[in-house]
Amino acid sequence: MTTYYISPRTRLHRRYHELDAQRPDVQIPLDVIAEGDDYRLVGYVPGVKAEDLQIEILEDVVSIKGEFANEYDEDIKVLRRERPTGKFARSLRLPTMLNAAGASAEVTNGVLTLVVPKAEEAKARQIQVKVK
Repeated sequence: MTTYYISPRTRLHRRYHELDAQRPDVQIPLDVIAEGDDYRLVGYVPGVKAEDLQIEILEDVVSIKGEFANEYDEDIKVLRRERPTGKFARSLRLPTMLNAAGASAEVTNGVLTLVVPKAEEAKARQIQVKVK
């Protein structure tokens, strides 16, 4: 009878390998701007069609997913590749709850602009003070 022991280092290495396989190929840069009662997210998505982007808003998290297409056939030898290819995904947690129903997005010249309003409960309210 043979007993095999798996060291914690081996398990940790396997777990890192599993997480690395789930990681998207590319990260897109995003700017997040607070404008009054809205957040505006601006990011580069050159070559990605608007209908190929997936945007999800859940509570205070915005997720953007898509894929940069590979323009070359497999049999072509590319000497240098600097433009991104493959899947990308970004998730951001914003400081307040969001109103997903009021969100709007557009892509112009490869720049994604996403405007997400804050939820009503997150907006500042002015309270009238009564004098007795």
